[in-house]
Amino acid sequence: MRITGSPNIQNVLKTYGKNVKKTEETEKTGFKSDKVEISSAARDYQVAMQALKEVPEVRSEKVNAIKEQISSGSYKPNAEQIADHILKGLTK
Repeated sequence: MRITGSPNIQNVLKTYGKNVKKTEETEKTGFKSDKVEISSAARDYQVAMQALKEVPEVRSEKVNAIKEQISSGSYKPNAEQIADHILKGLTK
């Protein structure tokens, strides 16, 4: 049985040959290096985050001042202001 004269086999061989050529061309092009660019907004965000990390979580001067006022009995919080701040915190 001779299969080289079959047109179907010839079509398969042509298709295979095209795929091999494409693969060889891809290998010849080589690799391109990746490049990362950071936008100016991202840089601004990085600067802001760094500044935020440097701020202490607890403002000890303010805490100590309120502690002194409480211990001396002179701390008189305004109930309306407290309620306003609570409501503002809920709406954020």
